[in-house]
This record gives sequence, structure tokens and C-alpha cells, in this order.
Amino acid sequence: MPEAQRRILVWNVHGNYLHALSHVPFEWVVPVAADGRPGYTPPTPHLDWPDNIRVVAPQDLRSMQFDAVVYQSTANLADAARLLEPRQLGLPCVYIEHNPPEPSPTESWHPFRHPRGLLVHVTHFNAAMWLAPGVPQRVIEHGVPDAGAGPESRLPRGLVVINHLGRRGRRLGQDIFERARTAVALDLIGMQSEALGGLGEIPNRQVASRMAEYRYFFTPIRYASLGLSLVQAMLCRLPVVGFAATELASVIENGRNGYVDTREARWLEAARALQEDAALAAVWGSAARATALERFGMERFIHEWTAALGAVLEA
Repeated sequence: MPEAQRRILVWNVHGNYLHALSHVPFEWVVPVAADGRPGYTPPTPHLDWPDNIRVVAPQDLRSMQFDAVVYQSTANLADAARLLEPRQLGLPCVYIEHNPPEPSPTESWHPFRHPRGLLVHVTHFNAAMWLAPGVPQRVIEHGVPDAGAGPESRLPRGLVVINHLGRRGRRLGQDIFERARTAVALDLIGMQSEALGGLGEIPNRQVASRMAEYRYFFTPIRYASLGLSLVQAMLCRLPVVGFAATELASVIENGRNGYVDTREARWLEAARALQEDAALAAVWGSAARATALERFGMERFIHEWTAALGAVLEA
């Protein structure tokens, strides 16, 4: 059967990631519930979706034919046991792990086990940290559609993009952010960012243009996966400054496309330099965009996902 006709069941766990995944040449079936509960919301209406996305009611899944299933959370696994027939549960499948391990960074066993399954990590750091012996695994790094580099003139400020930062606290670096904004000019956007004096949530279609107004991207995060927003900012020619954690050290080359360090004085110095020197920000920003295009381009992402799903389907 041609790949374009292969039908894959997938839940809408991360809207922007699903948008990128929908560019892989399969038919993607997304369950959507009328009550809008998490994992069952429609594909984000503010994005341009290809025509290979099909929305169905969860109760209709049992009667459908699929070639494979893509899980992205333990909630997906539990829901599948309730919504799918045994024959569907036995189909080739992929579990996309978007996060580093919890609760322990080094001793956490991954919950996914399936005789026809593949575990896909989105960063090499995550893959190295999860315990999953005996489970076939791959790393497929993010693919982010290019919205353009943005204007030359930028506000002499940094931008932070984190949802629910006030609720997520130290792990996402709330304390680092609050100290940093007393020393440099920073704006925060994201869900419930108003509680911390931020600018609120920005619609998906407007995020890239808003990012492109700033001189650099600031990340205070201590422990999380590499965010799609950080890659999007790099595509918009924002150098990245902040706390050096998880996968970030393999993406940012200090003095070239940004500056990350565990020493606060060092990244504050870099943030001040970018704030004061538009030419420096432009040079680092151009290098950041080049890094993002090479490492997180859609062509590579589509190729690797097509190969991974092809291998699962043929196993």
C-alpha cells in the first residue's frame, strides 16, 4: 500500500508537534470529543493544516481500520485500552516521548512496552536519561516549519515563552526568570503569564511575528525537553541566552548563536551585550537561524519520520 494511503491513529497532545507530524505523508486520524477534554481537542484552528488530517469521534475508532497507532502519553495508552479493539491494540505502534524522565532524572523506567512498538525520543538527552532496556528506540529531533527570519530592527529586549510558568515553578526556572528581569529587559508570553506580569497567551499564527520583534530569546528552564518555541525563535533570528540545561548545550555554541551557562553572571553579561549591541545580536541571530534550518528543518524531520513509520509497518 502506498505510504500516502497508510492510516495512522494519533492523539492531539501537542498541537504544534502534531502540525509538524501531519506533514509526514500518511493519513492521520485524530479523535476529537465534543467536550474538548485534554487530548481530544481539534487541531489548532490558527495553523495551516494539510489535507491528510481526518477528525473522528472517539467512539468511532473501534469500527475503523488503521495501519499503526502513535501514542504520546500514558493517558493515550489508557484511553486506547478503553476505545480500541484487541486487534487494533496489537497493531504496530510508536510512542513519542516528548519529555525527560520523571520523577527521577536517572532512575525512571519508561512505561511503554509493546511487542510491535518503537519508542521515539525528541532529544538525545531524553533518550540517554530514560531507562528503557530492551525497547527499540530512535531519536527524531524536532521539525519546525520556517515562518521567515523577520525584520532587521528589533526591540532591545529579550523574550521568554513558557506556559503556566507560575504554576510550574523552579523546574521551569521561575526564580531564574524573576531574578533576570531585574537585571535585563525581558517580556514573558504564554498561558497565564499575566500572573507574573507577562503579556498573556499569543495566538499560534502570531507567535513568530511577535518573536521577531525581539533581540534575543531567554530560557530560564532547569529541566525540560528542548522546546519548539526555542527552535522557532532561532528561525526568527533570535540568539538564545540562558541557563545551560538538558539538550541546550548541544544546540547553542557560545559566542556564535547565543550564550548558555550554568553561571548566572555569564549569561547575564551576554544578555546585556545583546541588549546594547544590535549588530552583535544580528550576527548571532543569523547564526541561530542557520543552526535551526540545518538541524530542525522540516525536510529532515519528514524523512526520518517516514523511515521510522515505514520500519514499524514492515516489521
